[in-house]
Amino acid sequence: MAVLGSPVGRSLSPTLHRAAYAAMRLRWDYETIDCDASALPALFDSLGDDWAGLCLTTPLKRAVLPLVDEVSDLALDVGGADTVVLRDGRSFGDHCGVHGIVAALRQAGLGAPGSAVVLGGGVAACAALAALREVGVREPVVVVRERGHAREAEAAAGRLGVSVDLHRFEELGRLLRGVGVVVSTLPAGAADALAPTVARSGAAVLDAACSAWPTRLAKAAGFVGGTVVHGLSPLLHRAERQIELLTGLTDVPVAAMRAAAHDELVRRAGLAAEPAVSGGQFV
Repeated sequence: MAVLGSPVGRSLSPTLHRAAYAAMRLRWDYETIDCDASALPALFDSLGDDWAGLCLTTPLKRAVLPLVDEVSDLALDVGGADTVVLRDGRSFGDHCGVHGIVAALRQAGLGAPGSAVVLGGGVAACAALAALREVGVREPVVVVRERGHAREAEAAAGRLGVSVDLHRFEELGRLLRGVGVVVSTLPAGAADALAPTVARSGAAVLDAACSAWPTRLAKAAGFVGGTVVHGLSPLLHRAERQIELLTGLTDVPVAAMRAAAHDELVRRAGLAAEPAVSGGQFV
C-alpha cells in the first residue's frame, strides 16, 4: 500500500492506515511515494501482485482514471478516484472522500442540514457537492473568489445532477441567512477573511483544512457557540472506507486511528489538545 501525490509529505494517510493495520494485526506496509501525473502510468504498471492498492492525492485523482480497469460511478461523477483497489489482476477506482464528508456530517448531527454553502470551487469542492447530495442538499451555494475558480465544481455538479448557485466572496454575508452548514474546501488560511462573516451567521462549519487546525474559521465559529466539525473527521472516515475496500473487513479501529492522527498533528504543529476557544461544540 502507498499514498501517492506531489507534494505528499504531509499527508495523514500513512498515520491513519498504519494505526489501523497495527490494531487489526495485519502485517501490511504503507509507503509515501512522491509522484506527479506524468510519472503515474509507469509507476502504476510497475506494481506487482503483492500490492493491495493505492491512495491518491490531487492531481493524481483525475490522472488515474484512464489507468484502472473499472471506475465507480461516484468517482466518475466527482471527476477523480482517491482509492485504487488491486485484486485478482484487476484494478478498481473509487472515491472514498465523499463517504468521509458524509460520515463526518452525520456524526456531528448534520445528516440533514437542509441547505449548505460550499467555500471554494476546486477538486475538493466536487467531493463536497457529492457528499451534500447524499445528505439531501441538491441546490448548494458555491462561493469563490473569482467565478472562473468554480469550473471544476460546476462540471461536477452537472454530472451529479445538482444545481449550484454560484457567487463571489463579497456576497457571502447575505447568502448565509438560514444556512444549515458551511463546508470550507479552501486551503489553510484562505478562509481567514471570511471567518467573522461565517461566525455571525451561526451556521455549523466543516473546515477541511486539517493541517492548520484549529483554523481561524473554526475558532471564530466555535467562539460564538456554533457546531464545528474537526477537519480530521472527513479524513478519518475516508481512511475507514478505504481500509474496508482494501481489506474486505468491516471492523475498522476508528478510535485507534483518531488517536494516532491527533498525536501526529500535535507533533507536527504543537497544537493544544483541545481547540483554544470557548462555547462551541467541536466534533
